[in-house]
Amino acid sequence: MPILISQHLALGDAEVELSAVKASGPGGQHVNTSSTAIHLRFDIRASSLPELYKERLLALSDHRITDEGIVIIKSREHRSQEMNRQGAVERLISLIRSVTITPKKRRPTRPSKNARAKRMNAKTRRSDIKKNRGKITH
Repeated sequence: MPILISQHLALGDAEVELSAVKASGPGGQHVNTSSTAIHLRFDIRASSLPELYKERLLALSDHRITDEGIVIIKSREHRSQEMNRQGAVERLISLIRSVTITPKKRRPTRPSKNARAKRMNAKTRRSDIKKNRGKITH
C-alpha cells in the first residue's frame, strides 16, 4: 500500500524499509519476548520524490537524517508493533510535508516616522523620571 504524502505525491512500499526490533520501555515482561519497536529507513536520494523536495530534505539540519541522506525514524512509544509502524510512517510523512511548503519571502520594513517619534518621547519621559530620583537640594 503506497504512502500518501499529498494528493499528487505518494511513496511506494519499496522506498520505505520497515524493520521490527525489540523495544525497551513500557510493556512489562511482554517487551522481552516480542519485537514491537519499528525502525524506518528512507533513502532520500534513491526515492521518487521531486528533486526540489530532495534538495530541501537534504538541506535540513534534522538529527534523523544521516550524512548519506537516509532518514532513520525509531518508533517505540506504543506496545503494539502496528501502532509503532503507523507512528513511524506518520512522522516520515510530516517530515516530507514540512519541506513541501515554500516559506514566504521576508520583505524588509521600517518603522514609521510617528512610531520613531513615540519611541523617542517614551525614552525621554523615562529618562526624566530617572533624573528626578536623586537627592533633593534646596
